[in-house]
Amino acid sequence: MEPTAFTHSSSLTRFPFPLKATLPNFLREHLHLCCSSAVLFIAAAAACPYLIPKTYIKPLQNSFMIVAFPLVGISASLDAIMDVAGGKVNIHVLMALAAFASVFMGNALEGGLLLSMFNLAHIVFKSRGHRRSMVDVKELKESNPETALVIDVDNDNVPNFFDLSYKSVHVHNVEVGSYILVGTGEIVPVDCQVYQGNATITVEHLTGEVKPLEAKAGDIVPGGARNLDGRIIVKVMKAWNESTLNRILQLTEDANSNKPKIQRWLDEFGEIYSKVVVVLSVSIAFLGPVFFKWPFLSTIACRGSVYRALGFMMAASPCALAVAPLAYATAISSCARKGILLKGGQVLDALASCHTIGFDKTGTLTTGGLTCKAIEPIYGHEEGNNASVTPCCIPNCEKEALAVVAAMEKGTTHPIGRAMVDHSIGKDLPSVSVESFEYFPGRGLTATVNCVESVTEDMSKLQKASLGSVEFITSLFKSQDASRKIKDAVNSSSYGNDFVHALLSLDQKVTLIHLEDQPRPEVPKVIAELKSWGRLRIMMLTGDHESNAWRVANAVGIDEVYCNLKPEDKLNHVKNISRDSGGGLIMVGEGINDGPALAAATVGFVLAQRASGTAIAVADVLLLRDNITGVPFCIAKSRQTTTLVKQNVAIALTLILLAALPSVLGYLPLCLTVLLHEGGTLLVCLNSIRGLNDPS
Repeated sequence: MEPTAFTHSSSLTRFPFPLKATLPNFLREHLHLCCSSAVLFIAAAAACPYLIPKTYIKPLQNSFMIVAFPLVGISASLDAIMDVAGGKVNIHVLMALAAFASVFMGNALEGGLLLSMFNLAHIVFKSRGHRRSMVDVKELKESNPETALVIDVDNDNVPNFFDLSYKSVHVHNVEVGSYILVGTGEIVPVDCQVYQGNATITVEHLTGEVKPLEAKAGDIVPGGARNLDGRIIVKVMKAWNESTLNRILQLTEDANSNKPKIQRWLDEFGEIYSKVVVVLSVSIAFLGPVFFKWPFLSTIACRGSVYRALGFMMAASPCALAVAPLAYATAISSCARKGILLKGGQVLDALASCHTIGFDKTGTLTTGGLTCKAIEPIYGHEEGNNASVTPCCIPNCEKEALAVVAAMEKGTTHPIGRAMVDHSIGKDLPSVSVESFEYFPGRGLTATVNCVESVTEDMSKLQKASLGSVEFITSLFKSQDASRKIKDAVNSSSYGNDFVHALLSLDQKVTLIHLEDQPRPEVPKVIAELKSWGRLRIMMLTGDHESNAWRVANAVGIDEVYCNLKPEDKLNHVKNISRDSGGGLIMVGEGINDGPALAAATVGFVLAQRASGTAIAVADVLLLRDNITGVPFCIAKSRQTTTLVKQNVAIALTLILLAALPSVLGYLPLCLTVLLHEGGTLLVCLNSIRGLNDPS
């Protein structure tokens, strides 16, 4: 996120001298050489006249300048030549003009001090500020292995653990379903699932989570995780281009190119402003003697117009303005260290403008790890002419319902589907195959199922099955009386209404599934923080029914709830609330059914471990840790950053005014103008680095 004012690369392709790429870069980038030059100039200007005998002052000053000037003058002159050759007039050109004009005017000390201070500010910005502010993408790339030890498999695609043989394969060529051997000290190259073995891993460099984690068979391990001890065999779940580490690298690099509005404006304004400064400086030099009777060259009695013009050029150069957006880069880095990835500095501006935040419920405010509490036949399970459910029907109905639901939801990512599949594991259930399938987002799904091993005689033929919300299942019944009876049965369930409900309709037989989801333990604290210091309007947007939505809302401290929402309803609510509230809206979701709402929100947060590729693509902020504690931190960081940027701009403009006007009026010598100008740039850099600290 380096401003163009400090960018040299644009001119390299136009003027590819070997000297340009070696000696000037060496002189420009080394802090000790720049400091040595500054010390020599300061010694020549301040120490020599007072500590050295008069006869030796001038020779010693000249000696110091002969040594110091090349250390800063070579890179400055070549930068200016390259920029002018490329048709650019920017800060480098202004600094070089002012410095070398000072030399020709007999003020070599001031000119040299200007260049050394300018280089020092540049090094502090680039090496100490800019590099510290960025996620170390290069380090992540270097730490990620280029190859993986892919285990050879036998005919049934299972590794032979008695005689392991493997080959080295480039990580870009590792296929999903392959098995990889990861030893102690090695890094997991792509997202995998532990197939065999145990190990202690760390993901600190990915999510900021310091505590080591235990990885055992069945656990998911993200690409980039480091194996601290143990040896494990992992099964590849995602190719390199979809793995966690590659996504972090890509998003971080994209964030650097997505500049906030103020930085884009400063980049465009910089060159125009620099040209205006040059024109004004020339005007002061040539028109000053005409209108104000200043001498063209300085005299003992009065500073000349050329001297004043040089002072104005130094003072008015927008160095401090150019580095003002450094605060965005430091904020992005600070968030990344907490496991929060921002898609550019403009996200921080948008966050700071938001006054409302909406949360999805399942998987965001709650654990998302639903557990099946009961399966209750409620309609159509009569035996003979008896319209009531008989006890002898219940065990078989439960088995057939669970078998059908598990078959329909196999491989799903939806929390209800995952809960039912997990609940079916280890149970003696009939084998069910799904013949056809249709999904209705946010509502449910329908399928034609075939039971191979029948529990009831009804299960021996193809049957129409539908699974979804109460509204979805009842809408499939043509009879209004049947729909009413099903709703009444749900409301009068002996298990109560505080559970998450799903209905299964199997050839007009309806079964009510009760599931429970607990709020995340950290959520009440997060909501309290957003209410107390964030002063945000907080609401829940969920597709769940009213009683369960309010159960969770009351537990976590949310007072505004919108329930029974389909994805398109969430989208409309986000749009309407954003329009009516007069400010931006933040949407936080897990990314399964929240894609449209996340895209429409001013800023969309998504839990990256749970999110789909579409949700990650439309979201603005990715929470790498599987919790929402990063939300208040990110909002506080956005407010801190906007404050820092405003402070930086105020400092830069104030120092330009304080130095420029007195310089034109002849009150400031060039040396003080240099100190004010470059001191302001250093002050802005140091103020921006405060963004690396956590917001108070």
